[in-house]
Amino acid sequence: MDNSSKYLHPEFETLSREGIEKLQLERLQATVRHCMNSPFYKKRFEEIGLKPEDIKTLDDVRKIPFTTKQDLRDTYPFGIASVPLRDCVRLHSSSGTTGNPTVILHTQKDLDAWADAVARCLWMVGLRPEDVFQNSSGYGMFTGGLGFQYGAERLGMLTVPAAAGNTLRQIKFIKDFGTTAVHAIPSYVTHMHDVMVEQGVEPRRDTKLRTLIIGAEPHSEEQRRRIEEMMGVKAYNSFGMSEMCGPGVGFECQEQNGLHFWEDYYIVEIVDPQTLEPVPDGEVGELVLTTLNREAMPLLRYRTRDLTRILGRTCPCGRNHVRIDRMRGRSDDMIVLRGVNIFPIQIEKILMQFPELSSNYLITLSTDRDNDNMTVEVEIADLFTDDFARLQELNVKVTAALKAEILLKPRVKLVPKGSLPVSEGKAVRVVDNRKVYQ
Repeated sequence: MDNSSKYLHPEFETLSREGIEKLQLERLQATVRHCMNSPFYKKRFEEIGLKPEDIKTLDDVRKIPFTTKQDLRDTYPFGIASVPLRDCVRLHSSSGTTGNPTVILHTQKDLDAWADAVARCLWMVGLRPEDVFQNSSGYGMFTGGLGFQYGAERLGMLTVPAAAGNTLRQIKFIKDFGTTAVHAIPSYVTHMHDVMVEQGVEPRRDTKLRTLIIGAEPHSEEQRRRIEEMMGVKAYNSFGMSEMCGPGVGFECQEQNGLHFWEDYYIVEIVDPQTLEPVPDGEVGELVLTTLNREAMPLLRYRTRDLTRILGRTCPCGRNHVRIDRMRGRSDDMIVLRGVNIFPIQIEKILMQFPELSSNYLITLSTDRDNDNMTVEVEIADLFTDDFARLQELNVKVTAALKAEILLKPRVKLVPKGSLPVSEGKAVRVVDNRKVYQ
């Protein structure tokens, strides 16, 4: 392992576009053949008369039917597996609120490849074996804990499996262990900073922190920059999902100009969520992924429901793996209010433009006399709750900015800091109390 190298796996990270596509085709053909060991995929191919040998080019991936989260639920728990259960060493499961959860199986080979992918991501943002990596993420079925744990260990860092919550202990660990890198969800980082301020801890002065890894919940560029300013470090966006193993699917490099998706692991498609046809580069659509390096449970053309766009296929960092924009929202969590489509990330983007406001907010949808309404509660960053005139002026400005963005006028409530709940998991940003869900 050469610490001076920009690349952990140069043989894959520095491939030309031609080299990437050649490898992808080889792995796609092998993956499709392997999927014929899955009762689910064997039946699905037979139903449409498609054979593995029909996949002759990368474009032929479009001949393959989509796989959805509902398919995973319908075949719960192991119906999509392509290897016998005796060959698997771990499973991860989603925390589905209704019906069957989604389950993903892993062989030891899958876990090794996953650890390599996460290690590659961490190396890409400048982490090295001499770093101390603190993982403030939930462990257990949630993939963020073990995914980053094994990736950080693979890279050779001293790891601190702090898990989620217990913020005072998190801060003590950061100070006492000389933590240089932390992984946490964005909303928890802002909460941690608030506690640091209360405890008289100044990150730049009192810690050795220099890198944050943030992800697992949608966040705007404005929130990322705010986090960097508060903590005095660089914060890198990451993307992962349990169906694709977990973290390590997409990651920013030090250029911070989009998420590199490892194309030796995945085929990336962006499709129109309605027509399911490909959209041109630069146009927003739904992210569809095909696994290329998985043994236990490969997934073909999995509809992630995440909305994003392709930014490019080259980068000043020297990697030619496709760059994807941060997630714009999800095609299945879109708010439809009075006929207008709204994503929570749009509202966050506006709120983060006001330095007087905290990062903690809550969107509540309700029905009043058969009219659907939106209330946006947001905490005040500065303690001036007794200055009515200033609060009123700020409320007017925030309301106008939100109306300009979402084309509807929400009710804005500025509340004292600490008024809204703080979750140790993904932040709850939307509560829908409408009588009729749209």
